[in-house]
Parts: sequence; structure tokens; C-alpha cells
Amino acid sequence: MKEYGHRPVLVEETLAYLQASRPGVYIDCTIGLGGHALEILRRNPGARIIGFDLDEQSLRAASERLAEYRDRVKLFQLDFRESLNFENLIPFPEVRGVLADLGISSFQLDNPGRGFSFNLEGPLDMRMDTRQKTTAEKILMTYPETRLAEIFKKYGELHHTRLLARKIVSERKLGLIKTTSDLKRLVEEVYRWTPQKHHLHPAAKVFQALRIEVNQELKDLDRFLENLARKCFPGARIVVISFHSLEDRLVKNAFRKLASGESGQPVVKILTRKPVRPTAEEVAANPRSHSARLRAAESI
Repeated sequence: MKEYGHRPVLVEETLAYLQASRPGVYIDCTIGLGGHALEILRRNPGARIIGFDLDEQSLRAASERLAEYRDRVKLFQLDFRESLNFENLIPFPEVRGVLADLGISSFQLDNPGRGFSFNLEGPLDMRMDTRQKTTAEKILMTYPETRLAEIFKKYGELHHTRLLARKIVSERKLGLIKTTSDLKRLVEEVYRWTPQKHHLHPAAKVFQALRIEVNQELKDLDRFLENLARKCFPGARIVVISFHSLEDRLVKNAFRKLASGESGQPVVKILTRKPVRPTAEEVAANPRSHSARLRAAESI
């Protein structure tokens, strides 16, 4: 079996909040390379996994990684937000836990051809699902200046986004934005970037904003969590791992709404008063885990 260098984050915390020792079905909404699923299957012979992912390459890798347990695994190339429309795929009375790890994997980041990393030369792609037509390049080449500025402000939480958008529109007319390196250079010029310890490179936020727009990552996330909680039977655990404040805020507010009974009777009990963060030891071993935030709730 190939090793892809990807480390799932918050593994012990995830399994604890899922109560993953119980026999039954566990849904992995974004199975990625199958790291969390593998630990559940290894430790619990009574567990079955139903996994979803839009990334065909990741699904192939997950299938290989979980091959030893293939009789207990079903994988689907499907947006997890659409999975609830296919109730024949999910036996909700048997579901004990649901995990949604919303981060991008090292497998994706470290592949230059996917265009997710500003540190690697590659095409401006950023698609999770390569079947779709919208790429980061298409957005940069076709969106009007005002819309580009809105995206960078809303999804990147950046300042001076009108200036950035204006620069993009100017340079795209000259054919100067073709690769991830071209975009990184442009961002550094606009923000007059020089490396500073403990300061995030502005291109990280620009790439985040584009990736969210390309894949519509925040769309209907709160609605999915509400519909999921209402379909799950009492005792089922829902764990969500997010990697930036926009996602975490959506998850926090969705759980609060479901726990308060704002839309009727309460349907979940919140298990994490504050987000669970990686330990210093985990961050030292896997620096990309530093921004991870875990929230959990239990269906009632």
C-alpha cells in the first residue's frame, strides 16, 4: 500500500467524541485518504464505514488504504451535502457517528497539478471535483472587479480587496496571470509582502478564498447539519473538524440553533463548549494541524 504522507488530525479526540467503539455505521462525509476511517475500522470490528468525497484521486487512495476492510466499507464520489437526498445509501437507524473533516489534505496540497498551494508552481485549478467546469483560473479571468473584491473580503477576510481585484483585472488583460506563482507574485506586490515571523502570507488567504468559491465549500453547510441531526436517531454523534473561522462559525451557530430549539424542539446536545484544538505535541508532529477546530454534538 502506498503511503501518501497525510496525517489525519485530532484522531484520538475524534474517536472519543464519536464514541467509535460502538458497533454500527459511521459516516465519513469527507473521507479523503481514509485516515480517520482506518482508525475506526482497526479498533472496532463491529464498525462499518460509509464514505463520501468529491475528489476522485482521494477516493481511489482511500479505497486502497482501506482494502483490508473492504467488506465493511462503501465509498461514493458524492458531495456530502447531497448525500441526504439518497436515503437508500444511509441506514440512519444504524448510524452511530458522523464525521465531517472539512480540511484540505496534504495529498491535495502537495500535488502541484491541483493548484491548491501558493508555494508550488502549478495551474490555477483548485477543484475538488475535477468533473466540474469552474476553476480558479476561470474565476480570476471572468469575474468582475467588484465580485472578486467581495470574494476576497468574505472568504479570505482580507483588507484592501478592491486594490487586489483591480490589480488582477489589470494583469489578466495583459495575460500575466497563468499559474499559482503568477498569482502569488501579484499578491505580494499588492500587499508589499516581506516574510515576517508569525505572520500569515496574504496569498494563503487569497488561495483560501478562491478555493471556497471554486468548490462552494460553505454553501448549505448549516442546512446539511440541521437535516442530518433531524435524520439521526438519539445517541448518534456528529463531529465536525474545521480549519478556518468561517467554517467554525457556521458549525458553532448551527449546533447552537439545533440545541436551543429555535426551530422547534431541541434535536442535539452540544458536547464541546469550546472548540477542541490539537495538542502542542500534535502540532509539532504535524504543523498543518495547528488551525484545526473540532466541535461535537449528540442527537437527542
